Amino acid sequence: MEQTLFPSPHALLILTIFFFFLSPSIADQACQKSCGDIPLRYPFGSDTGCGDPRFHPHITCNDHQQLTFTTHTGCYPISYIDYANQVLYITDPTMSTCSCNQPSKGFGLDWDAPFTFHGDTIFALLDCSSASPVYSPNGMFNDRNNSSRVALCDNRGLPICGFLYGCKPIVSLNIPISGCCVYTPVNFGPSFEMDLEKLKCGSYSGFYSFNGRESDADSWKYGIAIKYKFAIDNVYPSWCSSCEQSGGVCGYSGPLDSFICNCPPGFNTTTNCFFGDSFNGASKFLPNQKSWIWVAVGLIFKDLKF
Repeated sequence: MEQTLFPSPHALLILTIFFFFLSPSIADQACQKSCGDIPLRYPFGSDTGCGDPRFHPHITCNDHQQLTFTTHTGCYPISYIDYANQVLYITDPTMSTCSCNQPSKGFGLDWDAPFTFHGDTIFALLDCSSASPVYSPNGMFNDRNNSSRVALCDNRGLPICGFLYGCKPIVSLNIPISGCCVYTPVNFGPSFEMDLEKLKCGSYSGFYSFNGRESDADSWKYGIAIKYKFAIDNVYPSWCSSCEQSGGVCGYSGPLDSFICNCPPGFNTTTNCFFGDSFNGASKFLPNQKSWIWVAVGLIFKDLKF
């Protein structure tokens, strides 16, 4: 006589619990630990719900695994993040360097974003008209109330202009060196804006290091160094550190953007990936899902009725 296998109600309950735990485990971890070659740590994240919500609109990882910095003036590739000193380095494809001189719209930070220009960043406005306000003896207004003026050109930067205008792309255009103005970040004012159309300049160059060779503009490190802060006290949150040390990625969820620790392979907890207080809103989280699977399979077969 042919035997029929069927599970008892007890085995069915185990099977239901088994698939409840298995279904999240087959999903990938929602928040990536890197974007291309750049590691991702708090406060940055790969997508919505990852990192700190204040930073997500500005730092994203696109489909091509390129970490990108976005402001109202455009999108800029991030080349490196110095987590120890809280500095990120971006490049502007429209920026002029010693290898290429090209027109640009300028660059600006969003005034309400948690970023400022790092003090090492040096800007040089290139191909400025003689009527440019940067040459006005009274400078330009540097606040929204038009109550104070600042001089926009740093006279100490004249050697920098000389080195830049010695680059082949600029020499070939025969642009007079008088059209160069070294423009430090403090001149951006509270709006953090460098509007080249308003300044009547054709392009700009930015760099954050002479790379030990101040007189050789070819070797300078071109780009923009930007400082970021975690919060007002600028202290790395302990709850996020605990999450990252346990193999998780710091994120947020819900209408209040409450903290979550996103754990491989896709579980969320409110603390870390070892001893989380919650497990997708349910019970305690145990990091080794494989052990759950084998225990469940063993109990199911043990309980089968013949």
